Amino acid sequence: MSATRYVYLGPEGTFTEAALHTLPEAATRELVPMVSVPAALDAVRGGEAAAALVPIENSVEGGVTTTIDELAQGEPLMIYREVRLPIAFALLVRPGTVLGDIKTVTGHPVAQSQVRGWLRRHLPYAVWESASSNADGARLVQEGRYDAAFAGEFAAARYGLEALVTEIHDAENAETRFVLVGRSARPAAPTGRDKTSVVVWLGGDRPGALLDLLQEFAVRGVSLMLIQSRPTGEGIGNYCFVMDAAGHVTERRVGEALMGLKRIAPKVRFLGSYPLAGDPGDAVGVPRPGTAEGDFTAVADWLTRIQDGRY
Repeated sequence: MSATRYVYLGPEGTFTEAALHTLPEAATRELVPMVSVPAALDAVRGGEAAAALVPIENSVEGGVTTTIDELAQGEPLMIYREVRLPIAFALLVRPGTVLGDIKTVTGHPVAQSQVRGWLRRHLPYAVWESASSNADGARLVQEGRYDAAFAGEFAAARYGLEALVTEIHDAENAETRFVLVGRSARPAAPTGRDKTSVVVWLGGDRPGALLDLLQEFAVRGVSLMLIQSRPTGEGIGNYCFVMDAAGHVTERRVGEALMGLKRIAPKVRFLGSYPLAGDPGDAVGVPRPGTAEGDFTAVADWLTRIQDGRY
């Protein structure tokens, strides 16, 4: 395995590359763009790279289904950490282009949902065609296949383009969450601000099946930060659920919740426990009375005394 190589969703000039450069270790790694999320994750599975950075959630569009499905299927991988990056687009054009010249625009489909209102107001007659990434859209504009692309402003110089308009976004404070994914290993030590991710398959289509899963977290005071259903590919009505829970797998309440899931669900895939990205002052949820880590330790000691006849 190449321990010094990180791959990411390319080509060069994507928001994923920008997010990767926020990691301190990126300065000492060989950074290699890949053509797709599956290609990036397969490079890790095949030992060609130590880790891959890929997008997993957008604050406007929601989960990045390609990444979620890839993590749920195939050889297991593990999330090592996450990165959150504020997202604002620039309208990139060939030098000399003005708004009135633009008849065709391109960008990643996720970008379209974040600039739809701006397009309607400023380029109502422009035709949108999707690209495999925002940076690839910039490359296509450079080649003359489209008049303009929505991408990061930082991609302009790389593709010989100009940023005709900057700071484009329909939603204030839009951001994308990326995850650094590697092969399965021992989770990093808890930091006190952690997140645990799992994929859980339902045990058949029956009333209350999802409620049973959620109660494993609720009764232990574990806050869910994300829950998203994805089809398993095994027919209509067959779903798995991606869940992000506040806390680390080494915490008793989180560990017990995962054991509860494993008892009642036909399949549970652990995706990792890793530091929570974002402002350190952001709230991560306060356990309700009786569900703090010390409470679980105390009642475990109480039960041990009973079993030993020391009560």
